Amino acid sequence: NLALYPVELRTHKIFLMQNMKKIINFIVSEEDHKKRVDIILGDKLKDISRSKIKKFIETGNLLINNNKILEPSKKARYFDKINFTIPEENKFSLKPYDYKLDIIFEDEDLIVLNKKSGISIHPGPGNYDNTIVNALMNYNGKKLSNVGEEFRPGIVHRLDKNTSGLILVAKNNYAHNHLADQFKKHSVERVYNAIIWGKIRPINGKIDTLIKRSSNNRQLMEVGITKGKRAITNYKTIEIFEGDNAPSLSLIECKLETGRTHQIRVHLNYKGNSILGDKQYKKKYKRIDNTKSDIAKLIKDIDRQLLHAKSISFFHPSNNKRLEFTSNLPSDFDKLLKKLRNM
Repeated sequence: NLALYPVELRTHKIFLMQNMKKIINFIVSEEDHKKRVDIILGDKLKDISRSKIKKFIETGNLLINNNKILEPSKKARYFDKINFTIPEENKFSLKPYDYKLDIIFEDEDLIVLNKKSGISIHPGPGNYDNTIVNALMNYNGKKLSNVGEEFRPGIVHRLDKNTSGLILVAKNNYAHNHLADQFKKHSVERVYNAIIWGKIRPINGKIDTLIKRSSNNRQLMEVGITKGKRAITNYKTIEIFEGDNAPSLSLIECKLETGRTHQIRVHLNYKGNSILGDKQYKKKYKRIDNTKSDIAKLIKDIDRQLLHAKSISFFHPSNNKRLEFTSNLPSDFDKLLKKLRNM
């Protein structure tokens, strides 16, 4: 029904259908003065998740007083004119993907997976079929939580496509909410290994910054000075590799206190010690073309960031027992590490 609601901008929302898009217009009330605009929209649009509202804002669908706004955290003011477009999303169904999952633990409530690098966690633009979620649908699609976004059944947290290691999957809504609450309260412990360029200083420490979406590339994140969400990464240096036949590299361990998008990669790049193989977050380093060693060849052949989610610890949703799981380093990571140790 494309019926047009009465235009009463001060007190009522207006829903229009234009070019298959839903347009919402309203004037900010005195009650909503200085509230985040994504929160205001979330209160008015109960049928749309906060994450979708944020995504729509970040992709240019919000105008405040006819000015395009890309920050979901933007504070609205009394009597601001809001124009929000909800684009029609591509309709598709999750197709099962015949992919062998590396399951290291499973019971009635959850699955612990060891993810290989090179596969995305959930469907998205450019890849709607060959993801961990599609593989889970093939494995046991009827036994996954559905409290998250529609095309992320069971997914409680994520790893980047080219990061390997452990993730948790919820098989029912109770388990999902329980695990999500643990992530929110920071009682889930996650430890990562990474090989980085150079020697990080100090060799052990804590990186505590704000992280926000990049102002130059909306697909990336960056450290914020005054805007962003607090992000804390604890790190320690395990080994330092230096020699005539290879550039200076270090093996480090990172323990997350928060779980922001791309957090470890952004933080290490901020420190000037990007992860080896990271094509998105990287500093300029000395060329290794003239380094005559098989180590140089291995480094040149690295096609992903050498970041691995090594261990995860959490409370089981049903019995509150503390569980901990660990994962061996993948072959590309391990092969280079052995070469570095023997140089």
